[in-house]
Formats: sequence, structure tokens, C-alpha cells
Amino acid sequence: MSTHVLSGPDPTAPADLRFYPLRDSATMLRRNLKRMLRYPSMTLMLVGMPVVFLLLFVYVFGGTLGTGLGGSAHTGAAAGRAAYANYVAPAIILMTVTATVQGTAISVAMDMTEGIIARFRTMHIARVCVLTGHVLGSVIQAVFSLAIVIGVALLVGFRPTAGLGGWLSAAGFLVLVTFALVWLCVALGQVSHSVETASNLPMALVLLPFLSSGFVPTGSMPAGLRWFAEYQPFTPVIETLRSLLTDKPIGNNAWIALVWCAVIALSGYLWSRRLFNREFAR
Repeated sequence: MSTHVLSGPDPTAPADLRFYPLRDSATMLRRNLKRMLRYPSMTLMLVGMPVVFLLLFVYVFGGTLGTGLGGSAHTGAAAGRAAYANYVAPAIILMTVTATVQGTAISVAMDMTEGIIARFRTMHIARVCVLTGHVLGSVIQAVFSLAIVIGVALLVGFRPTAGLGGWLSAAGFLVLVTFALVWLCVALGQVSHSVETASNLPMALVLLPFLSSGFVPTGSMPAGLRWFAEYQPFTPVIETLRSLLTDKPIGNNAWIALVWCAVIALSGYLWSRRLFNREFAR
């Protein structure tokens, strides 16, 4: 295969033989969307886990934990459950994102291990479009999953007080968080040598919300665990989302969360690009 196909568009080549990154990326996006439609069980499985956790924490633990958030034991389990639904919903919403990007790692690993990259290598396409298709497809899948989980949260008692501006800010913030975590999982999918490994590597992203302020205030934790919970990336993300949805002051959490997102997105992108260029150039 000629060198210019791997390194970039040749300005001397005929117009119909040059790269069209946007067109090729749109083609790869359609490929990933068709895969999601062909295998809806994957999306349902990724959405199912946050929904199960939501129902578990609200209906099983919510009465007791909600009372412990500052309410009175005399208000009853129903009031405690309602208070806890408002508290835990942002954490479950974030877990929806982490579950979705876990599916991204699996999809990328399937491409890397099933020989499709070798076929792409023989085609006259922009190299960037393969990963771009995965990223955009995963963001769309996450938006769809978030809509379902937020709808379930509203049904079980989540009562956000944000106005239109707060909802739009929360939506944009969630897309940014998803974009950052998707790039990280694209890299994890590439570094995996099997689909099974790719399904396990992002598990830390699923577990970290439990070690944050998502389910209980960090002040109730032992000293060492409290320090970790307060300084890990998901705590400012959850606190920012919680403040946006409840129309409360955000404080320093927003810019800390944005810095974490920028670091994760840039690191994941650079790592993904290096791995993919090495694989594509073989």
C-alpha cells in the first residue's frame, strides 16, 4: 500500500482519491450505530445495571440512608427514601456513563482482535475516522442511555429543581464527561488483547463512584477513605452534576471537574492515537 495512504492526503492526487475525514467519519459513525441497532441487548445490558442500582439504593437502602442525610427519624421511611433519591440520582446518572463507555472498550477490542483493522488498512480512508466513529457512536449511545435512566429516576422519586438553564448545563456537562471517558476506554480497548480483557479493564470506572460522595457524604467515611473520596475525579463530577440539577451553588467543584475531564480526554486521545497509528501502520 502506498505511503501517502497511511500518512495523509496527497495534494497531487485526483480529487476522488483524496481523503475525506468528515465523510469517512460519518461512514464509521453509521457503522457503529448499525451495530448498536443490530445488537440492542448490549445497550439494554449497559442501561440495566444503573437502573438496578437505582432501584436497589432507593427502595432497599433509601429509607435509612435518607434519614441519615439529616432528616428526622420521625418523618418516616417514605420521606427518607425521597430525600435519598434526590441525593443518589446524580451518582447513578454518572454510573450510566461509565457503564456505556465500558461497552466502547469492548467494541474497540472486537475491531482490534477480529481482523477488521487489516481490512481498513487496505482501504483508501482517513485513519482518524475509525476511532472518531467509535467516539461519536458511544456519545450518542450514552445520551440515549442517560435519557432512560433519568426517566426511571424521575419515576422513583427524583425531583430536580433546576430550570431550563440548569438542565442544559447538566446535559452539556454530561456530554463532556462522556467524551473524556470514551477516549480513555478507546485506549483501553486497543491495549486489550481480548474482548474479555476489554470488559474488565474499565471496571475501575464503574467502582469509583462508590468511593466518592455519590452514595454517602464523604464526611461519614474513615479518614483515609475520606481523603481518597474527596480527591478522586468522580467526586467533583458528581457534586457539580448534583448542584446543577438542584440549582445550588457549585463552588470549586465545576472547574476541578472540568480540569479532570480535560486531563482524561487529552490523555486518552493521545494514548489512543499512538496505539492506533502503531497498529494501522503494521
